Amino acid sequence: MHIAQLKNLSTWVDVSDGSEFPVYHLPYGLAKMPDGSVAAVSRIGDLVINLHALAAMGFLPVDFDVNVFLKESLNDFIALPKALHLKVRKELMELLMGENPALKNADSAVKSRIFYPITSTQMLMPVQVGDYTDFYSSKEHATNVGIMFRGAENALMPNWLHMPIAYHGRSSSIVVSGTEIHRPWGQIVPSAGGNPIFSPSSQLDFELEVAFITRRGKPLGQPIKADEAEDFIFGLVLFNDWSARDIQKWEYQPLGPFLGKNFGSTISPWIVTLEALEPFRCHGPKAEKPLLPYLQTSGPKTFDIQLEVDLTTESGVSTTICRSNFKYLYWNISQQLAHHTVNGCNVNAGDMMASGTISGPEPGSFGSMLELAWKGTKPLVLADGSSRTFILDGDQVTIRGFCEKDGLKIGFGEASSKILPPIDY
Repeated sequence: MHIAQLKNLSTWVDVSDGSEFPVYHLPYGLAKMPDGSVAAVSRIGDLVINLHALAAMGFLPVDFDVNVFLKESLNDFIALPKALHLKVRKELMELLMGENPALKNADSAVKSRIFYPITSTQMLMPVQVGDYTDFYSSKEHATNVGIMFRGAENALMPNWLHMPIAYHGRSSSIVVSGTEIHRPWGQIVPSAGGNPIFSPSSQLDFELEVAFITRRGKPLGQPIKADEAEDFIFGLVLFNDWSARDIQKWEYQPLGPFLGKNFGSTISPWIVTLEALEPFRCHGPKAEKPLLPYLQTSGPKTFDIQLEVDLTTESGVSTTICRSNFKYLYWNISQQLAHHTVNGCNVNAGDMMASGTISGPEPGSFGSMLELAWKGTKPLVLADGSSRTFILDGDQVTIRGFCEKDGLKIGFGEASSKILPPIDY
């Protein structure tokens, strides 16, 4: 369907003009209802759709047990075959479109069990993350960090242009938007040098990222090929990989991130499907080195997702400190998943793969405080007159994302967390 047709899809549901959740979108999430029950949900406009109630009352015909929508995560639903996901999306869209009378003409008591104002529900962590991998896929970010720590001549490590670099992270500390994060403690080497001290981090940073959530993969030993990778990707969320740069600097050699990263990561509650993103598909950067065959892809393999980061101080004043785009990533999600599994590593439904910091070519598009304030040498001046080199206690960082083309707009919601003082040790 052409994008002009998608933009003009009508719905009998009251959706405001310019809403980031039109009838074409229909993301997935998990919500606590006003009565305390938990269910899988979708969203249209400012209404949450209880998928279990919709299916249980016969409005949404499904070929599986509807109680999958009552689980405490979406993992079991995500584990279903892709064909069933596509069918659910198609049936749900048709139910809400135009003058479809099936649900439109239902009485108000029925509708009140299906539709809830977004303000009356609490969005929960949508998946139970079994395994989490963080990639390092932005050439601009990798180059900026390399210049800071190794100089311009050695900015990129020799392997960076040949394969997607990544590390396995901690899944238990990934939290949903709105969850507050305590400033972490760790070993830190004072700026003057000498032996390390045990101290709260003074160089707390955000990282602007997008993560994809996998469907059930292949059996152990069977890699997922790049040209089939999207069949194993359920959808995308916004991702903030909080980072303690001073802890990270001391510990990362020789094995990489540990305590500087695993104290918390924040995601948005809505999983945006690849089907919803299809009109915004685009090409990413061209490979600068010949790629090995397993990493070669053809056609547009990424998406034009506009990203922005706001920093809100304790005074309540917000400043947009970064505007970037998912399409800047050098390594796309198909290449990431192909590389992740090329050695036979298996993935499960609900696994999460983050992009790494997404920085663009201009200073205003740098996706971390480390870059925006250039290792603390260029303090960032905020709208309330204060300045930052890193994140302070009481600061709230909010990542937002959306796609927009020819009048069609779909949103990711936000990934937002406030930083609290360190817990007394």
